[in-house]
Amino acid sequence: MRFLDHLEEWLVTFLMGAATLVIFVAVVHRYAAGLPIAGLQDWLLSINMTWAQELTIIMFVWMAKFGAAYGVRTGIHVGVDVLINRLSEAMRSKFIIFGLCAGALFTGIVATLGARFVWENGAHYYFSNLLGMAAEGAFEGPTTPDLEWATWVVYSAIPLGTSLMCFRFLQVMVSFIKTGELPHHDHGHVDGLEEEVPVDTNPYNMSDNLHPADLSNTKGGTK
Repeated sequence: MRFLDHLEEWLVTFLMGAATLVIFVAVVHRYAAGLPIAGLQDWLLSINMTWAQELTIIMFVWMAKFGAAYGVRTGIHVGVDVLINRLSEAMRSKFIIFGLCAGALFTGIVATLGARFVWENGAHYYFSNLLGMAAEGAFEGPTTPDLEWATWVVYSAIPLGTSLMCFRFLQVMVSFIKTGELPHHDHGHVDGLEEEVPVDTNPYNMSDNLHPADLSNTKGGTK
C-alpha cells in the first residue's frame, strides 16, 4: 500500500502543473491572435482553444477532491477542538475516535452515492459496450460542451476522491489508536528547506585573536 502514501501529492502536482500550462498557452494564444501579423494571425485563429477553460475547471475539481484527502492525511483541515482538549485524556481519545469514525462514515456514504450516480449516468453504458455486453436500458449520459467528454468521467472525481478521503479517515484513526497522536501540519515549514542550525556568535568563544577575549576568568586578568 506504499503507493498510496503520496498519491494525493502526485495527482495534485500533476493537475496543478497541467492546468497552469494550459492556462498559459491559452492566454498567449489569445493575445498573439490579436496581433495583426499576416500569416501568423490566420494560423492562430484557426486553432481552437475554447476548450482550455473547461479543461482547467475539470482539473481544479479533481484537485479539490484529492486535496481534501490530502488534508485528512496531513491534518490541515480546520477543526474546533477547544472543548475536546479540556476533557480528560480518556474522554478526549473517545471523542476523537468518534469524530474520525463519523468522518469515515460520511465520506463513505458520499462515495457510495457518487459511484451510483456515475454508474447510472454513463459509466454503465460505457463499460457494457467496452466489454461487449448488452447495455439495454442503460443511459448513455451527456457530454461536456467544449471537450465533448462523457460527464461521468468528470463526476468520477466524487467517488474516487471521497473514497480516498474515507480511507484516510480510517488510516488516521488506526494510527491514533496505536500511537495516541493525530497528524499535525506545521504551516511554517517549507518542504525542501532544512531547519536552520543556530550559529554561536559569542565573541568570547572565538580564539582567532580577532575578537576581544574575556579576561575576567583568565589567570592574571583584571575585573
